[in-house]
Amino acid sequence: MNDIITDIKVLQEETLINLKSSKASNTVRAYKSDFSDFGVFCAQNGFKSLPSEPKVVSLYLTHLSTKDAKMSTLKRRLVSIGVIHKLKGHYLDTKHPAIIENIMGIKRRKGSFQKAKKPILINSLKKIINVIDQQKKEEIKKLRDRSIILIGFSGGFRRNEIVSLDYDDLDFVPEGLKLSIRRSKTDQFGEGFTKALPYFDSSQYCPVVSLKKLLDLSKIRSGPVFRRFSKGSKLSENRLTDQTVALLIKEYLNLAGIDSQNFSGHSLRSGFATSAAESGVEERNIMAMTGHKSTEMVRRYIKEANLFKNNALNKIKIY
Repeated sequence: MNDIITDIKVLQEETLINLKSSKASNTVRAYKSDFSDFGVFCAQNGFKSLPSEPKVVSLYLTHLSTKDAKMSTLKRRLVSIGVIHKLKGHYLDTKHPAIIENIMGIKRRKGSFQKAKKPILINSLKKIINVIDQQKKEEIKKLRDRSIILIGFSGGFRRNEIVSLDYDDLDFVPEGLKLSIRRSKTDQFGEGFTKALPYFDSSQYCPVVSLKKLLDLSKIRSGPVFRRFSKGSKLSENRLTDQTVALLIKEYLNLAGIDSQNFSGHSLRSGFATSAAESGVEERNIMAMTGHKSTEMVRRYIKEANLFKNNALNKIKIY
């Protein structure tokens, strides 16, 4: 009997490890960050955060709604609270009527429309690259930053995919560059996939040319492609963080005279998808590059791209 109990405990521990491994590290960090806010709310109001109960979670969501949190934020916080409970071996019914009906009521009263951050489109991308080239920085720093921007846009990359690239993930071929993505947000089983970036007609804005120059100058032949700089202009062995990429994007937007408040670290990825949609690229081909598993987000990009293109007013002539 004791052996059976011991085996069950081992299985429980292994199961918890598997649950943690099923989520990308960045995703787990985001869940923990969300849950910490829930923890503060519970502590301030005398509730237990772990394990919690549906009525407490419902009160927390109402609290967020009074702070003008977006519906997407409420839904994400709910998912985070549920996941942390699972990871800690607790059960929480996140579909309990006390939670679901409250969310429906909040949505009806406040609406769910949210103004998304803007995509970085071709004209803005060119302005950013031009302003990077004009900076009085060491050439290696400019090459690193322009390569991040160009590859991020051209491959429809998530920020964590950009910073996760290693030298061994690169394969330069006559047509351009193949990049092996070992794991991403929608590839939780780590099956990996390959993105291909062809050479551009304009070498100034070509991600393949830019990255080649960076590798030649830096002499990087293994390890992370995009690294931090130590004092001065010496490249360290340390990988850049996805937060640094977001800060770089905002920095160069401001330098280019573009208000960075309207953009985010996701704007390169959404910029690619929107620009591709504007150019008439088929939905499935956009998804093949971005790695989206659901058509919902891609169709939102296509809808945004077609706001003026398929506008009914274009058929009305006012003289």
